[in-house]
Amino acid sequence: MEPIGLHKKGEVELARILDGFSKHPAYKEAGAVACFLGIVREDPVSESQAKVTHLEYEAYEEVAVKRMEEIRESIKNRSGVIDVSIHHVIDSLNVGEPSLFVAVLGRHRQDVFPALSETVERVKKEVPIWKKEYTTKDSYWVSSAQSKKSGH
Repeated sequence: MEPIGLHKKGEVELARILDGFSKHPAYKEAGAVACFLGIVREDPVSESQAKVTHLEYEAYEEVAVKRMEEIRESIKNRSGVIDVSIHHVIDSLNVGEPSLFVAVLGRHRQDVFPALSETVERVKKEVPIWKKEYTTKDSYWVSSAQSKKSGH
């Protein structure tokens, strides 16, 4: 599996990402892998009491892939980091389904956790991917400002 990508639902799996790491030439130098899966939750970003039924993700794909590659290269060049994998689902997703997969392969656990956290934050902030939240009452596009307030 390529180290970055935008996918339809069901096209990406954590096991395939980890299998890709096992083929890395420096895999035998690795002592840790940290993984993050962002999943759709039923709590809405808005102050509404309505529950989320599903999200729809869209992307400016050409720019999104380029930004993901830039983030990957930046994090991969850190001391102790061997490889980084970033995958986002661009599709309609139900509550409980994964939308974002990030994995970091490194020499030690203290190398992978900060790199993982920074990668996730940068993807959320820098990559042109938008989500529309559908609730039991209405639907709306979620702005990055709303997401930061609620932790989404």
